[in-house]
Amino acid sequence: MNYNVAVVGSTGMVGRKFIEVLEERNFPIDKIYFFASARSAGKSLKFKNKDEIIEELKEDNIKNKKIDFALFSAGGDVSKEYAPIFARYGATVIDNSSAWRMDPNVPLVVPEVNPEDIKWNKGIIANPNCSTIQAVVALKPLHDKYGIDRIIYSTYQAVSGAGLGGYNDLVEGYKGTAPKKFPYPIAGNLLPHIDVFLDNGYTKEEIKMVNETKKILHDDTLRITATTVRVPVIYGHSESINVELKNSFEIEDIFKLYSNAEGIILKDDVQNLVYPMPVDAAGRDEVFVGRIRRDFSLDNGLNLWVVADNIRKGAASNAVQIAEYIIKESK
Repeated sequence: MNYNVAVVGSTGMVGRKFIEVLEERNFPIDKIYFFASARSAGKSLKFKNKDEIIEELKEDNIKNKKIDFALFSAGGDVSKEYAPIFARYGATVIDNSSAWRMDPNVPLVVPEVNPEDIKWNKGIIANPNCSTIQAVVALKPLHDKYGIDRIIYSTYQAVSGAGLGGYNDLVEGYKGTAPKKFPYPIAGNLLPHIDVFLDNGYTKEEIKMVNETKKILHDDTLRITATTVRVPVIYGHSESINVELKNSFEIEDIFKLYSNAEGIILKDDVQNLVYPMPVDAAGRDEVFVGRIRRDFSLDNGLNLWVVADNIRKGAASNAVQIAEYIIKESK
């Protein structure tokens, strides 16, 4: 059986990656529809070497199409307005914005971690924040086997996480052009500032990681703190994750756990300088884990280094995997 699929926000960085991933994974598509703003309507994008016309996102262009899946990456305001419309006409919406993530009536899903939550969706499923997705893939095996008391996130996030504007700021910044997306130059620099600052001194990105981790792992008892940093890398978020486990462990067992974990590539041989880097993850859908070592400053402490392609696994591929899971479960 083939399905009708809509890509909403099809001209953006993640929207284009949706299209690429759907092609690569040979998603069973009967008809694909591209939606974007009025200024892009009438232009075309290629899918499987065929030009497909971009349509303006409005209800009249949605209601008669019998869309099965709608993949959204068009910003929170657009998702708030149009996700319910697609759902009302029978589509399952998988939304990449932050609009629905913390809604208690909307599942927040990473297929390797909590696929069971897909079953209670009411037409909308939220894709987590890119930095959260790779983190929970790495944390799930630990949470299941040992339990987790506390997590400290320190992230090193690529400019593509800020869309085309972030990408352009880095590339043009090396030519001496002033930044347009970021408040300061990112070329040759680090910005300890992702999303807006809140009254408590944290950024919205940091609080997203805290809240989303608890929701995905179904554990409100977790104590979590985060510092998120933008770095001059195009693709691939890197994260130093310090974990305090509930139960004791042997470091050899942690290595075995990750060597068999779904969606994870273990890359850890420091004697031969083998460890995950953004260049390894670019263009891949797996989460890379390495630099595994005991934290001797506390009981049951563990350090991890986690890397993934933020546009693929951190956005587009995770959404497509959710749709694939729904198809598989419906058979």
